[in-house]
Amino acid sequence: MAAAQSNPSPLIRTFRFSDDYDAVYRLWADAGDGIHLRRSDDPDEIEKKIRRDPDLFLVAEMDGRIVGSVLGGFDGRRGMMYHLAVAHSHRGRGIGEQLMDELERRLRAKGCIRYYLLVTTDNDTAIRFYEQRGWERMDLYVYGKDLI
Repeated sequence: MAAAQSNPSPLIRTFRFSDDYDAVYRLWADAGDGIHLRRSDDPDEIEKKIRRDPDLFLVAEMDGRIVGSVLGGFDGRRGMMYHLAVAHSHRGRGIGEQLMDELERRLRAKGCIRYYLLVTTDNDTAIRFYEQRGWERMDLYVYGKDLI
């Protein structure tokens, strides 16, 4: 009788720019409609981001391959989660939850008591995912403005 094969957990670690950027960008680009890539996701902008919060950009790695990522931020008062993505081939295994759990642990360690995320109104899959994990929809408008 063959032993039951376990579902291995990914290694959750801090993003390393030179090693990880290309793979993470491809992951975001292939994630589907939920992630909208903008100029702020270009290499120079990501380098600026990781200078501010290097410990809040996480990847999930399995067998030497990045299969998930999340980008977090903390401004000293509130936190933010951006670009939670898991490769299609690895969805449904809890990797997104593991990334969020580790991001939350790191935000708490910085003194963050509340954090936010943005989801497009037509992204039903993400809405269900977040609401099942205790996120509450807020009734507000979000505005954006390019400065450059």
